[in-house]
Amino acid sequence: MTFRFLSFVGAQLLAGALGWALAEWLGASMAVVVGTWVWFLLDVWRGLQVRRWLRKGDANAAPNIGGLWGEVSDRARRLLRQEAKKALDSEQRLQDFLAAIQASPNGVVLLDPEGHIEWCNQTAAEHFGFDPQRDLLQSIGNLLREPVFAAYYASRDYSHDIIMSGRDSTLSRPVRLSVHLHAYGEGRRLLLSRDVTALDQADAMRRDFVANVSHEIRTPLTVLSGFIETLQTLNLEPQERQHYLSLMAQQGSRMQTVVNDLLTLSRLEGSPAPGLNDWQPVGALLQHCEQEALALSNVVTAHSGRRHQIHFDVSHALGMDLAGSHSELQSALSNLISNAVRYTPGGGSIQVAWRVLPDGRAEFEVRDTGPGIAPEHIPRLTERFYRVDRSRSRETGGTGLGLAIVKHVVQRHGAQLLIESSLGVGSRFAITFPANRLRRAAGALPVTAPVASPAAEARTKALA
Repeated sequence: MTFRFLSFVGAQLLAGALGWALAEWLGASMAVVVGTWVWFLLDVWRGLQVRRWLRKGDANAAPNIGGLWGEVSDRARRLLRQEAKKALDSEQRLQDFLAAIQASPNGVVLLDPEGHIEWCNQTAAEHFGFDPQRDLLQSIGNLLREPVFAAYYASRDYSHDIIMSGRDSTLSRPVRLSVHLHAYGEGRRLLLSRDVTALDQADAMRRDFVANVSHEIRTPLTVLSGFIETLQTLNLEPQERQHYLSLMAQQGSRMQTVVNDLLTLSRLEGSPAPGLNDWQPVGALLQHCEQEALALSNVVTAHSGRRHQIHFDVSHALGMDLAGSHSELQSALSNLISNAVRYTPGGGSIQVAWRVLPDGRAEFEVRDTGPGIAPEHIPRLTERFYRVDRSRSRETGGTGLGLAIVKHVVQRHGAQLLIESSLGVGSRFAITFPANRLRRAAGALPVTAPVASPAAEARTKALA
């Protein structure tokens, strides 16, 4: 303001001096008037420059002028830069917030008071089949036509969530979504979606598991109770008594087997994975499996009199060590062999082999000439208590937990389980162990990997 006053006074004095020099008092008066208008016009022009710049709002294009208008433009430029920085910071925070919502595993949809989509993340788009760009400002009621959602949306009672089918839900692979609306702001709503398919499946598996365990234990308990009541009430001959006691022992053994398998599964799920420092001789594992297979075969084929043809090709296992838990590996290998023995009719063939693959991995294989398994059953064989033929399983003494145990052991040792089967031909079960879990025992002769046939190479690629 001081500069503005001084510049005005200076202009008057300069104009008066020039006018006095030209025409004394008359010239000085006229010069002062002219000087005043010149100063005024220059000031207006400077003010117009500042106004034109303010209208554009570009802080980098501020006029470079002095005086009062220069100070105004400088302060305005600083304010514009501060506001621009605040806007950039707010935009960055908004983008960070939207990125965080975008990364959420839950679907998020923002709805305006009329129920139009203002924004949704990619998860919600996948859940409901939205197009995040095309469907903006579309009515949620037009896009989600599920009756259960329409009734929920219209009720205005959002105190609970609802369960509805997802976009990709099919009869064979159902997708279940938990959808919850939350009111916020002035009539706006927040729609949250969560995929609860796994939770529903886990809950169903839990119910099935409890039902199966109850059934597996209740059946022998019923038999035991009946036999005990018979022994208590009837005067039986020693031979009959011995027969009933034998049947009771058989049912008690069946219950013990179920409980032991359940404890094994519980231990596998609750303990850390085996490390790479505990080495087990493969030859000893397979020798134990062979002894168990021969003993079980004698029991299974005792009535028919036709023995199994069991062949162990374990020459490549000699001198090899496998890193892992002895009890878990023994259980997995034995389960595959015992399944083959139980389900292969008398006179059938069972072949067990251990081979080293060209890429350094090792494969444990069990082949049988049993009845085979239909393709639709193969994906579910490792489920707990899943049986292709329940009556056949009970005849052979199976619990329905063997392959579930095998699956857990295989996963814990970084291996892979392959199941192949053809009805009326037989089945093939193979476990492929990674190369980092194999080594040659100290002092053992090197074992040369067999030359792979085209069929073996194709099988190796399938396992990879």
